[in-house]
Amino acid sequence: MVTTHTMENTRQQKISRLLQQEMGNIFQQETKNIFGSSMITVTEVRISPDLSVAKVWVSIFPIGGAKKEDVMKAIQDNTADLRRRLGLRVGKQLRIIPQLSFFLDDSLDYIQNIEKLLKQ
Repeated sequence: MVTTHTMENTRQQKISRLLQQEMGNIFQQETKNIFGSSMITVTEVRISPDLSVAKVWVSIFPIGGAKKEDVMKAIQDNTADLRRRLGLRVGKQLRIIPQLSFFLDDSLDYIQNIEKLLKQ
């Protein structure tokens, strides 16, 4: 017997993967004019059990003198536009387009720092 908790979890995981894929596509294909040539990767998406809030972790590789903090601020300033773009892509699959919250995933920086320390 499958519990509702397991089903919810599976649904959350499926939607999280869908949102991660689509947000990644949006950053790669549609937002060069907003974020310049910085490479933005969606590393993780976690969605609330009621599917109304999505926390999106991004990894930013700044290019052309951009700073991660500036790119992150630009992402947060453009959250409404990013949500609109996401809605155009997943509106057929989801009844409600979740509110988006963006967070900087600095795990790569952390790994690079540890590697640097180990080489000393």
